Parts: sequence; C-alpha cells; structure tokens
Amino acid sequence: MNNLIYRLFLLMLFLALGACVANPPKVADYRPVYPKEKQVPPPVAGSLYQAGHELVLFEDVKARRVGDILTVLLSERTNASKQTSTAISRTNDSSLTNPTLLGAGLRFDTPGLPNAKGRSSNLGTNMASSTEFEGTGDSSQSNSLTGSISVMVVEVLPHGNLMVKGEKWLTLNQGDEYIQIAGIVRVVDISPYNTINSSQLADARITYAGKGAVNDSNAMGWLARFFISVISPF
Repeated sequence: MNNLIYRLFLLMLFLALGACVANPPKVADYRPVYPKEKQVPPPVAGSLYQAGHELVLFEDVKARRVGDILTVLLSERTNASKQTSTAISRTNDSSLTNPTLLGAGLRFDTPGLPNAKGRSSNLGTNMASSTEFEGTGDSSQSNSLTGSISVMVVEVLPHGNLMVKGEKWLTLNQGDEYIQIAGIVRVVDISPYNTINSSQLADARITYAGKGAVNDSNAMGWLARFFISVISPF
C-alpha cells in the first residue's frame, strides 16, 4: 500500500512539473519612466536672460530626453523553414564452423536434453543481427506584425543612444490584447516626424499576446503539455 501511494505521489509530481514546462517567462517592466521635476534656478537681477525659461526656435521635435515620446512603426515579417532526414542501417552476420579432428567433425551429447542421443550436437555457431532506423523532420514558420505603438524614452545612454520602452493594451469583448516593446534607438535614425521603424531598434524585445477567455480557449491543457515536455517518458 505504501509503495502504491509513493508511485502515485511521483506521478502527480511529474504531472505538476509538466504543467509548468510551457509557461511563458515573465515579461519585463514596461511602465513609463517620468522625468524628474525640473528645478528652475532663481532669477538673476539685471539680466534679460532667465535660465529655465528659454525657448528653442531651431530644434526639431525628435525625442531626445528622458520622458519624450517616440512612435515605433511595427513592420516585422519572418519566414523560416527546416528539413531533416536521417537513415541508419546496420547488418551483422557471424558464423563459426564445427572443427574437425582427424577428418571427422566433433559431435557430442547435450546434457539434460532427452533427444540428444546420437551425438547430434557440435561446436558450430551462426549469429545474425540487423538494425534499421529512419527519421524525417519538417518545420516551417511565418510571422507578420504591422501597426504602430508610442513608447517613452527611459534612459539616455552615455554615447547618446536612447533606451525606449512602452506597451499598449486593448480590451476586446471577453479578453485583452496587448503589445509590449523595448529597445535601443539611435537619434539619427529618428525621422523628422518623430517615428522609427521597428527594424531599426537594437536589442529589440517585442511581445504580442492576449489574456481572457478567447486566449485560454486556444491554450494547450496542462496534461497535454506534460506529454510533450522533456520529462515525459513517451
């Protein structure tokens, strides 16, 4: 009885581990970073110029400081395919003829066998084995993502590049759709309209997923995930 309980406990443990195999990793924090409140220096008596009240007349509207907003134009398209084929075959044949003594083959009785009379046994041996394996694999994947999302500059790196991140949530009927993006942008790649293509983001992290009843209905159950996990014996 104790052995049966122990086996059931191990089975439940394996099932629980299999259910956790396909869980997606935790996403990074995409909350915006707001710039610190600007401290205006006290006015200087007798001066026409007052620090902190300057007006920029010849600067474009490109994002360049922490807290500035930048629009990322999503244009992602990937296509991948892979084919594999393996065939293994091995055949082994070994034989040993019965030795002769003075021109006659050696014969002997086999102890313990009732029909071994007449010295019908000899030392001849013949062994044969054959092994074959054949496997094929075919995989293809195609993805496409278009649209736009506004992100915020969260850090200005020492060499002038901008680290940006942001997310967009849409609530549709019984579920939520969201897109999250993070990466590093060169200021020179930003267009005069304060936009940049997603292909120009370095170290880009783009996530498009959903939550809710529709997304759950399209997810694989925990038992099915166990049978396709690496710990499944089948």
